[in-house]
Amino acid sequence: MAEALAPLVHLLLGPDISVHVRLWDDSTLGDPASPATVVVRTPHALRRILYQPNELGFSRAIVTGEIEIEGDAFFALRALDAAPPELRIGVRTWATTLKATARLGVLGPPLPPPPEEARLRGGAHSKSRDAVAISHHYDVGNQFYRLVLGPSMTYSCARFVDPSVSLEEAQAAKYELICNKLGLRPGLHLLDVGCGWGGMARHAATHHGVSAVGVTLSTQQQEWAAQRVGEEHLGEQVEIRLQDYRDLGGERYHAVSSIGMFEHVGKARLGQYFDVLFALLEPGGRLLNHAISTPGGTDYDDTSFLLRYVFPDGELQDVATVVAAMQAAGFEVRDVEALREHYALTLRRWLDNLEAHWEEAVALVGTARARIWRLYMTGSVLSFEKGEISIHQILGVKPASNGASRMPLTRASFA
Repeated sequence: MAEALAPLVHLLLGPDISVHVRLWDDSTLGDPASPATVVVRTPHALRRILYQPNELGFSRAIVTGEIEIEGDAFFALRALDAAPPELRIGVRTWATTLKATARLGVLGPPLPPPPEEARLRGGAHSKSRDAVAISHHYDVGNQFYRLVLGPSMTYSCARFVDPSVSLEEAQAAKYELICNKLGLRPGLHLLDVGCGWGGMARHAATHHGVSAVGVTLSTQQQEWAAQRVGEEHLGEQVEIRLQDYRDLGGERYHAVSSIGMFEHVGKARLGQYFDVLFALLEPGGRLLNHAISTPGGTDYDDTSFLLRYVFPDGELQDVATVVAAMQAAGFEVRDVEALREHYALTLRRWLDNLEAHWEEAVALVGTARARIWRLYMTGSVLSFEKGEISIHQILGVKPASNGASRMPLTRASFA
């Protein structure tokens, strides 16, 4: 099998195969001493790759277990990514592989996609479709998220003042940084858009004395966060709602935080998003937008693993596009900070948690979804470390009546 399929393997991994490849008949290709082995357990994997060449077919085979990576998954994904574009599957390679699989007797019709694959209906970024997209990713069980995220239940980039600090300390440092950028103090009213499990709202209320409203589209997040608010005796300060930010008209806040939610907005909705948040703010109020970004922006196409399995309808924006959209809505942009290295560290901690609790995670959400998370986080670490994607905190201020935005002279208050 290895000899027959060598042309396909060489095109996927380059002419010098740095990983070890083992096929279902135990024939092999590549370096046996490699730190990573790509195991093709069944001919079904070839059918997936033939009918959906490259990323989608490969990821479907990973999700189903038809392909597994043994050893260093980072090494294996780097090898897959390192093959020059001209070596990726094209028409000629597809035809050659088709003939080889037919000759080997492993060719068959297309296989159905795994049931974990998202298929959304309705207009992109409509309220109803956004609710389904959010539920696909976030409503998989709070116990599973507790395993991966740790006690903080915070699903966004942490801030590591030192690489040796715990994940929980780094998440608290992130919240504190945002509170300081927003200038929070007792008596102010905070809105946290896409509040997740309520970490930001609870931190701001506990440590800065504000009253806070958090909104989320995830039923399970809202239920868990509301319970924690009660357990921490914050009911008079913090309210967690199951609500779309677009339905917040008529309310006013002194500060707005948006942490890890912006990726779900969509480029076509940027103007509406910032217009809504601008209208919700009191004059002089501040917005902190914390979001993943990428040069040039991207809306993942229909063959993307992330789009199909992780973040349906997710889009990343260029930081310049975000700044321009904020300014168009009337904000004065006062600070931009990149935390790219911090997200790679955060993801590695989440991966460590997943691996340490693998059997429990599988029991909670199934093997396929656990594999999705392993692949998604491993690939994301590499993307952040390479600088393909980054994350930026952008601070905007709604000008006061005199046109000025009151800010400290230096970043010292953000420390």
